[in-house]
Amino acid sequence: METTLLYGKTGLTLQLPDDAFIVEPKHLPGIEDDIEALKTALRNPIGTPPLKDLVKSTDKVAIAISDITRPTPNHKLVPVLIEELDHVPIENFVIINGTGTHRDQTREEFVQMLGEWVVDNVRIINNQCHNNETLVNVGKSKFGCDVYLNKDYVEADFRIVTGFIEPHFFAGFSGGPKGIMPGIAGIETIMTFHNARMIGDARSTWGNMEDNPVQEMTREINRMCKPNFMLNVTLNREKEITSVFAGELYEAHDKGCEFVKEHAMIKCEERFDVVITSNSGYPLDQNLYQAVKGMSAAHKIVKKGGTIIVASECSDGLPSHGNYSKIFELADNPQALLDLINDPNFKMFDQWQVQKQAVTQVWADIYVYSKLEDEQVVGAMLKPTHDIEQTLEELKQSYGEKMSIAVLPLGPLTIPYVEE
Repeated sequence: METTLLYGKTGLTLQLPDDAFIVEPKHLPGIEDDIEALKTALRNPIGTPPLKDLVKSTDKVAIAISDITRPTPNHKLVPVLIEELDHVPIENFVIINGTGTHRDQTREEFVQMLGEWVVDNVRIINNQCHNNETLVNVGKSKFGCDVYLNKDYVEADFRIVTGFIEPHFFAGFSGGPKGIMPGIAGIETIMTFHNARMIGDARSTWGNMEDNPVQEMTREINRMCKPNFMLNVTLNREKEITSVFAGELYEAHDKGCEFVKEHAMIKCEERFDVVITSNSGYPLDQNLYQAVKGMSAAHKIVKKGGTIIVASECSDGLPSHGNYSKIFELADNPQALLDLINDPNFKMFDQWQVQKQAVTQVWADIYVYSKLEDEQVVGAMLKPTHDIEQTLEELKQSYGEKMSIAVLPLGPLTIPYVEE
């Protein structure tokens, strides 16, 4: 049979055995008039008065957005927000790009993300997690760190967070409070948020919002300097808006998470020898660091000793910023990496992503189909493949002719699970 994975901007079509099991969310059509739907949500929000009634004409308004690694349609969300607040002078707005620990975006990328009019007329800044001069201490977290957030955000009179709600491999679901923490936080706070104990907790996993320490911390920190309004959306495989959740941060986000969970949680009766997954295509599959999410989703349904094949274009490399690739040089195998990272004395930027990857690698072999050089893939303790169909034929030598195969065409937009 033929199936197409989300891969880069064009997709990747594969010919697979007829008995391969396709695992993907129920397809939801895009809203026919999404701009009108956004306006309706702002005027009839969840748990708050209409947005326009909340903002004075003299207010300094900060809008926190997700960075280029997320498909949030901010080219639609942000103009609608500004239009709805047309009584506020344009010079009173600031857009804060929630890079977290990721690289800054260029002007050209901002045009792609927000549209040329917004870039030409509104002040836009990248969050600088390492620059203390751009951060403000807003409190102390019960998880053991000082809390630093972006200064422009903290000092604004009215704060808005935008985002895209999808399953998340340790926060349960993305969107909502994650737009602030870690999106516009300082490095000290982010390092605690991503430490080995938090990431390694069994409750820090796909689709779980109950007693999840990662979600608990992000919500705790948001309460210290809470967004006055949230505008989040959900998307289908074509990146079309399927629903809008606007209003009070926690109430609106909870409703959005319930909506996503209803159609994204897919039960499988058993685990599979081989799981093929995408990383949701562009923009999430721009680098290998982000591809760990696709690997982690496949981990949920692959057999112990099985194989995961992840298709992630990696047009932006490993990436070049951060310590992701450097950490692999500190040990000889995935288990040794886990032992290193779980040492309380070890603290290194990007260790959380390597930790999640290593947990999956200890469970199963992982092949990567991408634009990376083979040595880059091997350097991350992974196996390169240039032909997924050929790799499947070769794997039959290990698993036999009755090798079971599952496919996650949308990658981490799906939460597959097996009741065990």
